Amino acid sequence: MADDEAYYADGAGRSLAKNFELQAYDLRAYLKKFENETGEEAISDGFGLLTESDEVRNAYIEYSTSAASAMKAVHEHLDAIADALRKVNKSTEVNDDETAVLFGKASGGDK
Repeated sequence: MADDEAYYADGAGRSLAKNFELQAYDLRAYLKKFENETGEEAISDGFGLLTESDEVRNAYIEYSTSAASAMKAVHEHLDAIADALRKVNKSTEVNDDETAVLFGKASGGDK
């Protein structure tokens, strides 16, 4: 195959889409666990009622919220990539089938 030709390996594309989907799923599970362990209530329980504790507690809550927000954005991005790859795979299959029909293959798979 020449360097300027495009080739799409649909099996590899499906595998890549599945990998992104699994990574998004795993990250979502980690995010839920993180939110449960570092939510405002969990953090507040770890600090006393001293005035100094309030400042530190608020900083931890802000950090936890920011980290959870970033993890959620990555999760959504991974999920969007998986969706886009699935669409590419579907379009490729349709194009391959339509091209095969143009070259004489019956739409039912017979020649």
